[in-house]
Amino acid sequence: MRRISDAERRARIGVRHALAPAHRLGDTEAVTRAMTVLHSTEYASVHLAVAARSEGVTAQDVDAALYDDRSVVKQLAMRRTLFVLPRDLLPAAWGSASARVATSERKRIAKAITGAGIAPDGEAWLDAAREATLACLAAGPATTAELRAQVPELAGTIGGDTDKTWDRPVPVAPWVLTHLGLDGAVVRGHNGGHWRLNKPTWVRTEDWLGEVPAPLDEAAGYAELVRRWLGTFGPGTAADVQWWLGSTKTAVTRALADLEAEEVALDDGTTGWVLPDDTVDAGPLEPWAALLPTLDPTVMGWRSRGFYLDPAHVPYLFDTNGNAGTTAWWDGRVVGCWVQDATGRVRLSLLEDVGPDGTAALEREAERLTDWLDGTVIGNVYASRQMKQARLP
Repeated sequence: MRRISDAERRARIGVRHALAPAHRLGDTEAVTRAMTVLHSTEYASVHLAVAARSEGVTAQDVDAALYDDRSVVKQLAMRRTLFVLPRDLLPAAWGSASARVATSERKRIAKAITGAGIAPDGEAWLDAAREATLACLAAGPATTAELRAQVPELAGTIGGDTDKTWDRPVPVAPWVLTHLGLDGAVVRGHNGGHWRLNKPTWVRTEDWLGEVPAPLDEAAGYAELVRRWLGTFGPGTAADVQWWLGSTKTAVTRALADLEAEEVALDDGTTGWVLPDDTVDAGPLEPWAALLPTLDPTVMGWRSRGFYLDPAHVPYLFDTNGNAGTTAWWDGRVVGCWVQDATGRVRLSLLEDVGPDGTAALEREAERLTDWLDGTVIGNVYASRQMKQARLP
């Protein structure tokens, strides 16, 4: 069995993830393809992930790819997470990961609607709400607030009828729109605000994409997602793939078999998987520095992160749910995080000594990112412990 060392895995990150300067890319779609998908839970992370892996690509260029060219599209998929996908990957997601989440969401929504006394049949209510929403969107894109005003089924809330501090009214509109998005009936269209903010308009998929391809069947969909994951993140364990997909061990085993993936030995004694034609040798690679945003796809690509992350750093860089804050990388390893001051300047907060060369390289990346942001200050929902500490005066 071929062995792939931790050192080679770290070198692959520099090359395949377009983080080493010589391997940076020239546009948003190329970056998205290199990473399989980009995390979009925090909207600014998409733009910052592209900035870290490209040269000469502006925030406006990323917006153009999303909303004008539409070469990449936002889609709720694996682990009920919002991603940006290359357009041709949508059918795979719709038929597999998104469909799995749609099934569980349908049950959850129906139970909540029935339990709240809104309708005796929660599934029938959801179907009617979906139909009414699509009929409204036939007239053109609309924001969630506009849809709530025009579609009676979307106007309601659940909860907020007790004196409990945690019991607050929850609007049902996002539930319906989420479900419509999961099966590809609608997509997030133009953003209604600054690129760092989440203010989407909703649009029917056929109006946004034109011809809409049919979803792949479940097995083919998972196989395609796993194929692209292995091309970006391989080698990885079956547990890594299962965690990233948010799926079952059975689905992963079947996908690996369908792809004729090959086993390789990893330094920690586990078995990894690669594509059968994965013979790329990352070769000698100059040490590289990178500053990545919250929930970056590289950081969130594997469940087992020991080959690039000191376990002692985890409580400082991840929240209790495993969500990553910003990260600073030196030569294929996470060595700290970064924050901004009130003027928008990027500042480093390192957890280990990286020597003068590493410090200088990271400082250059901080200046590069500061220039790219041009005074824009990013807010973070998933701020890590280290980020919070670094922001203290």
